[in-house]
Amino acid sequence: MIVVALGGGTMRFTEIKRAIGGISQRMLTLTLRGLERDGLVTRTQFETIPPRVDYELTALGCSLRQVVEPLGAWAGAHMNDMKRARETYDKRDET
Repeated sequence: MIVVALGGGTMRFTEIKRAIGGISQRMLTLTLRGLERDGLVTRTQFETIPPRVDYELTALGCSLRQVVEPLGAWAGAHMNDMKRARETYDKRDET
C-alpha cells in the first residue's frame, strides 16, 4: 500500500499515513525503513524548522509499483470484507 501511495510522487510521512489509514506510526516507520533498505524508497531529510522528510519511490520501487498496484486495488476493494471477517473472528475468540 505504501508503494502504491508513493506512486503519485513525493510524500511526507503524515501524507503517507493519511493515504493508507489504519496503520500505526511505528509500523509505518518500520516499513518505510525496510523499503529504503531494499532500495525501493528514498528518504530525503531537510534541515528546516520544523524538520521535513520526504519519501519517494526509486526506479526499482516504480517497477515494483506496476506489479503491486493491482493487489493494492484488490485490497482497497475488499477492505470492508476483511474488516468484517476480523470482527467475526475476534468475537469468536471472546466467547
